[in-house]
Amino acid sequence: MSRVSKPYEIVERALELSTTDGLVVIADEHSSANLRWAGNALTTNGVTRGRTLTVIATVDGAEGTASGVVSRSAVTADDLEPLVRAAEAAARGAGPAEDAQPLVSGVPSSPDFTDAPAETGSEVFADFAPALGDAFARARSGGRELYGFANHELTSTYLGTSTGLRLRHDQPTGTLELNAKSPDRTRSAWVGRSTRDFKDVDPAAMDAELAQRLRWAERRIDLPAGRYETLLPPTAVADLLIYQLWSSTARDAVEGRTVFSQPGGGTLLGETLAPLPLTLRSDPHAPGLESAPFVIAHSSGDSASVFDNGLPLAPTDWIRDGKLERLTTTRHSAALTGLPVAPAIDNLVLDGGGERSLEEMVAATTGRALLLTCLWYIREVDPATLLLTGLTRDGVYLVEDGEVVGEVNNFRFNESPVDLLSRASEAGRTEKTLPREWGDWFTRAAMPALRIPDFNMSSVSQGV
Repeated sequence: MSRVSKPYEIVERALELSTTDGLVVIADEHSSANLRWAGNALTTNGVTRGRTLTVIATVDGAEGTASGVVSRSAVTADDLEPLVRAAEAAARGAGPAEDAQPLVSGVPSSPDFTDAPAETGSEVFADFAPALGDAFARARSGGRELYGFANHELTSTYLGTSTGLRLRHDQPTGTLELNAKSPDRTRSAWVGRSTRDFKDVDPAAMDAELAQRLRWAERRIDLPAGRYETLLPPTAVADLLIYQLWSSTARDAVEGRTVFSQPGGGTLLGETLAPLPLTLRSDPHAPGLESAPFVIAHSSGDSASVFDNGLPLAPTDWIRDGKLERLTTTRHSAALTGLPVAPAIDNLVLDGGGERSLEEMVAATTGRALLLTCLWYIREVDPATLLLTGLTRDGVYLVEDGEVVGEVNNFRFNESPVDLLSRASEAGRTEKTLPREWGDWFTRAAMPALRIPDFNMSSVSQGV
């Protein structure tokens, strides 16, 4: 083993090698474990380990500060000097960075900075795997086939800077997706869960939910495109509002390029977006959704700056009681716009004050409504209104007078999440959920179901 092999040692050695005005080093130690299954039987499982090192060099010049960023995987002690020199060369060859700010300083060090990285392994499935086997048996006896995967990742991030920061964060991320199909493959249903440790997921309950949805799908009803009262489950709400969060950068709003821009100049900050008392917030310490309590930026972009690495994060309300409260800013864009510093945080919660579960919202439906399972293939149509298009998937069900009476065809939709918030007539109980579309990038979300009186199903889709 190399004499410099521990993550914190890699960080410290890289900082020692620096010859530029500033250096940020981010060591990410990754481990993952996964299970996959098809046709009520496990097919594969595996465990992986890896390291990625990102070096950000800064060089002060007469016209401003330049930055150079280089990331490499599987880095050893022998790779350190070439990596640092490459970042420094990139900085010296670059023009002044628009987002340049003094590197963050004065943040207390993490007490576990020198500890070994946390790791996951097959033991994370110790209780889950037997329960999944029992679900296979029930599904087999019930005439349905289960497909899906479970994945658990643990990333230990070590952040060190030439200004003295020594910060550490361990981030567990677990996802579970379960799909049930009828033997003739004409009916399909999906459920998903987000988890930190697989101790709060119940394969039996998920299988029971899938079995019910397959029973609903035994009756098929074709409906035309149009506007329908629609119940959006938490996973669909998450996919829409995550995209809204990604689109809520203050600078773009001030410059008149987004749905949050005020006609004639300025932003919609302080304006009412929803008649319901909806609060959309992020909090690095939210129970069950914990995320990094400081900025970890491997590159600069509209909502992140490498110069902000290590900046402490605080609970932030993006929408409070229906009014737009904050737009995302870096220190640089906050200075440009005159708005408070509000960096992005890696979780999202919508509270609406509702107490009903999705099942209770279905039961309270009068007349006709659609119940969705999830959305996918979401794409932006118009940034000025945040109009999105996408497809329904794995089950759209018709509700009549509080009862699900069958499955209908899939649709393409055209809707803006901002507009949906203004038209929502009911918000259910907030619960942890897994976004279906964005689950590869954003998993920490808690949302209520929303009732939309006139959701726009713009055309019929042949999607499944």
